[in-house]
Amino acid sequence: MNCDRQPQKHSRGSRFRHVLLAGAVAAFLLPVCAFVFARPLLCIEQGPPRGEVIIVLGGESAWRASRALELFRGNRAATFIVSGDGDGAVIREHLISGGVPPAAIEWENRSRSTKENAEFTAPLLRAKGIRHAVLITSWFHSRRALNCFNTFAPGVRFSSQPAPYPERLAAAATHILQEYVKTAWYSFHYHISPWPVRPAESS
Repeated sequence: MNCDRQPQKHSRGSRFRHVLLAGAVAAFLLPVCAFVFARPLLCIEQGPPRGEVIIVLGGESAWRASRALELFRGNRAATFIVSGDGDGAVIREHLISGGVPPAAIEWENRSRSTKENAEFTAPLLRAKGIRHAVLITSWFHSRRALNCFNTFAPGVRFSSQPAPYPERLAAAATHILQEYVKTAWYSFHYHISPWPVRPAESS
C-alpha cells in the first residue's frame, strides 16, 4: 500500500512545485511587461495641439506648465483653465511668469482627483461655449485623464497633448504602477473605461 501512495505524493509535490515556479515567473514578468508597455498602454497623444482653451491638470507642475507655455507661445490657444487643488496655484504662477496674462487663466481649485478635474471643469467649458480644448497632463496620466474628460464633457473635443517626462522610464516607476491601479479602479468603480477613446477632431 505504501508503495502505491508514494508516486501520488511525489506527483502532488511536483505539481505544487510547478505551480510555485509558474507563479514566480508570472510575478517577475508582470511588472516587466507593465514597464515595457507603459507608454502604449497609459499614454495617448492625439488631435491637433490647438483649441479655444488649454486645460492644465495639477500635478508634476513644472513639466505640465512648461508644455502649456510651449503651446501658448506657439499661438495654440490664448486662455487657460488650471484644474486642481494643491499645486494648481504653482502652475498658475508658472504660466504668469512665462508671459500668460493673469486674466487669461481661470483656476478650478476644488478638484482633488482626475474624476473631479473633469467633473468640475466641465461646467466651466459649457458656460464658455467651448467646443475644442487642449488637455495637458503627464504622459502616464494622459489616457485616464482624457477618458474622464470625454465622459463628463461629451460635447467638447479634447486634444491630448501630454507633457514629456524628462527622466528615464525607471524614474517614473512609482507613478506608472500607481496609474495601473488607478486605471483599474476608475474602470470598475466609476465605469470609465481606459481604452475606448473618442477620436479627436482632425486639423
